[in-house]
Amino acid sequence: MIKLIISDLDGTFLNEQGDYDRELFAKVYAQMTNENVHFVACTGKQCERVEELFGDESKRIWIVGDSATAIKFNGEFIYRSFLPNEVGQRIIKTLEQVSTDHVIIACTAKGAVIRSDLPVRLKQKVRGSYAAIIEVDELCSISDDFIKITVYDETGQCPQTRLHLTPYEDKVYIVVSEATWIDITDYDVHKGTTIKKLQEMLKVTAQETMAFGDGYNDIELLEQAQYSFAMRNAFEETKAKAKFITGYNRDSAVLKTIQLILTLQAT
Repeated sequence: MIKLIISDLDGTFLNEQGDYDRELFAKVYAQMTNENVHFVACTGKQCERVEELFGDESKRIWIVGDSATAIKFNGEFIYRSFLPNEVGQRIIKTLEQVSTDHVIIACTAKGAVIRSDLPVRLKQKVRGSYAAIIEVDELCSISDDFIKITVYDETGQCPQTRLHLTPYEDKVYIVVSEATWIDITDYDVHKGTTIKKLQEMLKVTAQETMAFGDGYNDIELLEQAQYSFAMRNAFEETKAKAKFITGYNRDSAVLKTIQLILTLQAT
């Protein structure tokens, strides 16, 4: 019996326009509610940005956001993980020395901090994942602990940049989710460990869990679910870790698969 359904957002639940079929979601969400199934949006996006995307429905779904450093429900944080400021500042300094072309997004409890001199197009890119944004002249001015540090590189050089972060592997968790993105969180904090915390909170087992993903950062998530689905558009490595392959994100495959499985479960 499935009691918990978790979906990554970008490349999985959301289409290429960063949106979803709201009418279909309303129907499927009603079906999940009727079956007493919890729904979780698990994403690198800021929790506040997820709340924007789902509107009033965000109060009724679980949000595992900010690259799984937070669990939020009904507007309240249930869990948050922080990266010490000193460690984060060292990583930022390394990233700034590696390249001046990529965007460093230094997330704190107050918001996603970026440099004020970023080009408008890059600020707009950041806005796609973050609702609360703070602009500063220099990232070294940040005194708060970090929720996470994210790198966006429109040239796709993140795998190369990742090599320069090797000295920090005993202090932080680092994942290249795709060629244009790197996420850095506190040690051993990722989608797999945070979903496990949520499963324990809800008293749900992996055998009662369904999960959907497409990126490298979804592999640990899929490992926490007996019913693990990779998108047709997922990376091959992610597909290899999933038990099942579903359709494309552009075709609302997550919602259609949930609808089908829950219908079969009810019969």
